[in-house]
Amino acid sequence: MIKHLLSSCTLGILLSTTSFAQSIDGFAKSSEDKQKSVETKFKESVDFGRFKTHLEAITSDPHPAGSTANDKVKDYMAESMKKAGWDVKIYPYDVYLTIGQGESAVELVTPIRQPLNQQEYVLPDNPYSLHPDLKKGWNAFSGSGDVTAEVVYVNYGTKADFEKLKKEGIDVKGKIAIARYGANFRGYKAKFAEEYGAAGLIIYTDPGDAGYMKGLVYPDGLYYNESSIQRGSLLTAPWTGDALTPFEPALPLDGKTKVKRITPEEAGLHTIPVTPIPYGSAKEIFSRMKGKPVSGDWQGGLPYTYRYDGGEELLVRLMVDQERGYVRANNVIGTLKGETNPDEWVILGCHFDAWSFGSTDPNSGTAMLLSMAETLGKMAEQGNKPGRSIMIAHWDAEEHGVIGSTEWVEQLREELGAKAVAYINLDAAVAGRHFGGSASPSMKKIMMDAAKEVAYPDSSKTVYEVWARGNEEPNIGNLGGGSDHIAFYMHVGIPSINAGAGGPTLYHTNYDDLYFYENFADPTWKMGGTVEQVIGIMALRLANADLIPYQLSRYAKDLQTHFESAEKQVKGFEKEFAGFTKSVKAIEELKSASENLESKIESALASGALDAKKARSINKDLMTLEKSFIDPKGMYFGDWYRSLYASTDPFSGYASWVLPGIQYEIELKSSEKLEEWDERYSAAIQDLKKKMEALASKI
Repeated sequence: MIKHLLSSCTLGILLSTTSFAQSIDGFAKSSEDKQKSVETKFKESVDFGRFKTHLEAITSDPHPAGSTANDKVKDYMAESMKKAGWDVKIYPYDVYLTIGQGESAVELVTPIRQPLNQQEYVLPDNPYSLHPDLKKGWNAFSGSGDVTAEVVYVNYGTKADFEKLKKEGIDVKGKIAIARYGANFRGYKAKFAEEYGAAGLIIYTDPGDAGYMKGLVYPDGLYYNESSIQRGSLLTAPWTGDALTPFEPALPLDGKTKVKRITPEEAGLHTIPVTPIPYGSAKEIFSRMKGKPVSGDWQGGLPYTYRYDGGEELLVRLMVDQERGYVRANNVIGTLKGETNPDEWVILGCHFDAWSFGSTDPNSGTAMLLSMAETLGKMAEQGNKPGRSIMIAHWDAEEHGVIGSTEWVEQLREELGAKAVAYINLDAAVAGRHFGGSASPSMKKIMMDAAKEVAYPDSSKTVYEVWARGNEEPNIGNLGGGSDHIAFYMHVGIPSINAGAGGPTLYHTNYDDLYFYENFADPTWKMGGTVEQVIGIMALRLANADLIPYQLSRYAKDLQTHFESAEKQVKGFEKEFAGFTKSVKAIEELKSASENLESKIESALASGALDAKKARSINKDLMTLEKSFIDPKGMYFGDWYRSLYASTDPFSGYASWVLPGIQYEIELKSSEKLEEWDERYSAAIQDLKKKMEALASKI
């Protein structure tokens, strides 16, 4: 114990010494000492116990979007932030969702009649597993229907998988497809199943992917047991957000402002019944299949030879009855008004709706943000107000299709374009002990710098050192799909980060509860306060910096890497391809312009010659830089996605596509539009370069 205390004290001294020896990006020499003092005070003010208090309060009951329990979470968050001194506003929307979970059944009809389990087992040591409000596994936006048919195994249900079945002479038409989770977004499994004529779809988690083939299963280990079911939305519209209001906010139907809504048919919602089951139920189907054995890459982890089809003797019934309609979704937005630049916004957010309890996903992020609101509120009360306004947003209906945040961005699109400095997404931000993140190029350095200022729990290292693992720089991903940064970054062009601490997950199962959290995710309960310290320092630097601390030279560095990769991929199917010559030339010019601008900014900050008026003008220009990549024409796979820099992978629904216009052509193995994309990308890069040159001439 004494040794531990000594090492902690020593680390604190080392961190303090290191911190004070380094300059902080974006701060003039005259304001740097004050900022360091603010950061020290912030870290000392974090109450590590508050994270647990909030997490227990908001995840003791299942609370999917539209439920009474979710309304109670909304009220708890609003009240907590008001008590902490934040100005809280509720933004309501009427969004088109599955109402409740509906009803479903899966059963063998022949050769025997046998209903199949569709819900997680009750566990003796886990009181949450017996909660009366827990429901069967379900997929939002399933079609409704009652089908009895033969079965066809479709592997992961990718387009390539369905094409392979076609080549093998296996007809999916009129049959029930059974697919394993993985490889693509579940909604595309349903989309392709319907396109190829399936009458219904069953999805399960294979033990070879996330069950006993990987290690001990829950509650003895971290992997799915035979009753674990992944829930999730199937929404696959070519835009993000409410299914019926692309580009427009789904404002309340009874409100003054009326919004045009398309029909569900125009939105292309699925019509076939779809539901998830656990592998303990899937084995009852696989063990009775009699068709042709699959190729080795289709074999999963169940102890049977997997077969393409079940044969005539095996009939399965799939019934899903889901009602769709308008559901009220509410975003809770708290604002701590900035003292000097209140119309410049630093926005942090996490959704609060969950498939069940949501103790890791998403509400570990919610609990951390509630604690941070208290810490920052207390500091403001003591005279340490942020320079720019800090906003903490709690988004609703994310699990159904990243809806709440998207509607808010669409509602405030123009204002956000003018005022938003950055968006930091914190979905499931304290789900374990492994810190990491993804970011737009200009935001990567601030995340690394903040991690250097915080001690990692039970260690003599900083969060950064643990994260970097001895490498010169930690691995920082590129922003993809699946969470609330999408509209900010890919639709409006606001520099964004998705960050937090990850760990083991029973993703979208009924077992994502407080018992799992305290036994597997973080038994120490120390990561909540640790992540709050890292994210809080980021937020405070963005809020207080004299000049917004974007790393401008990172654009050219990252773009060069991405274009080299794209050229290599194109040459894989088009050997005569000459390269993206215009874009490559533009990147070289951008590199020079960005380095010159960074140098001028550093000199201006060091000289102390910047007055408030000039700094405000420079910051206004800095906030326009990311928008060079926003192209109103958008992507060919969906014009709602306007960022040329990054988008959600439209085939997987989750992965990041950097240079998405080009990446789409690569996916199609097409060279038809590559010249057009070279023009569009070089124009965007040239625009960014010109903005940087103009800004440099002002300093």
